[in-house]
Amino acid sequence: MAETKQGTGGLVFDQKKRTWPNELNILIALIIIIAIFEALGQLLPYMNDQSFLFDSRDRFDSIFNEARLRIIILQVSIIGIIALGVTQVIISGGIDLSSGPLVGATAMIVMSFAQTELVNGGPNPKAVFGEWAFDLPILIPIIVGLAFGALIGGINGCFIAFTRIPPFIATLGMFLICRGIAQAWTRGKPVSFPTESYAGLGSGMMPVYWFIGLAILFHFILKYTVYGKHTYAIGSNEDAARMSGINVQKHKVLVYMIASMLAAFAAIILSSKNLTAQSGMGIFYELYAIAMAVIGGVSLTGGRGSIVGTVLGAMVFGVIQSGFTYVKLDAYFQLMAMGAIIIGAVVLDKVRQERAAKRS
Repeated sequence: MAETKQGTGGLVFDQKKRTWPNELNILIALIIIIAIFEALGQLLPYMNDQSFLFDSRDRFDSIFNEARLRIIILQVSIIGIIALGVTQVIISGGIDLSSGPLVGATAMIVMSFAQTELVNGGPNPKAVFGEWAFDLPILIPIIVGLAFGALIGGINGCFIAFTRIPPFIATLGMFLICRGIAQAWTRGKPVSFPTESYAGLGSGMMPVYWFIGLAILFHFILKYTVYGKHTYAIGSNEDAARMSGINVQKHKVLVYMIASMLAAFAAIILSSKNLTAQSGMGIFYELYAIAMAVIGGVSLTGGRGSIVGTVLGAMVFGVIQSGFTYVKLDAYFQLMAMGAIIIGAVVLDKVRQERAAKRS
């Protein structure tokens, strides 16, 4: 018989049903994945005893391979910002497939308002607008980008909340619309040569700092605010949330607006980092962001997940992606493997739900 203890008010709980925090399981998985790639570096003949994340040749000031660590964190930071918004959407019981193309469309639009007038002493060869749009204060392109993101998110949210169109269909339609906007903005031509202040937004390790800062912010918002409680309540049981007095429709619109604004901000950082904007930016970003969230323990049925888990999921994703390059896996095999990982993440989510149902 399972050992039980008496709780407050006569409640009884079974100690065997207590489980580790899901975030701890993800951290353990991250360590195991790193260990696997370390082992492959020693076992594969063509790797010449290389180390994945550790400095085995005294090239750095610490025991870690700082260059690879920096690359991994930079790789996941921009998509990680999108994943923070996707996490909130999925927790609320929805899905957002439009975030990748939204990155491309926002980058094209924003860069048009962030261009400098002179390039190497001559007129900007990639100018989109006239003189009035050159060397604008940095706040203008940022506000334009966030406003565009809020508009797209508001449209998504209104369709889903008020017309009850399935989120998959609504955001898939917006996926195509945003990709079309990105391609039509300059007829497919890239937009380049931003001002120095705009370029500084994504220079160096700035994308990582933005990701960490936003992750901390939304961790506290989801955990300690009314917004967070309502998001979890709607994802757990929408009818019950409605009967408890939550304005479900209004809240859904807000969630999708925040998610799209985060995707738009990711576009700002990406275009700043690359010093250019192209209509093809953001390809597969929506799928990678969803994968990061699901690997991090966010349930696709809604009502469960955390920002901390998504951050760890992003690190798992980044380590796997970098590890494939480290073992010299061909690019097309990497795509196949990433697809398998996304499917595996969904299967894992299903297993977690079934186990949780049995424990309850």
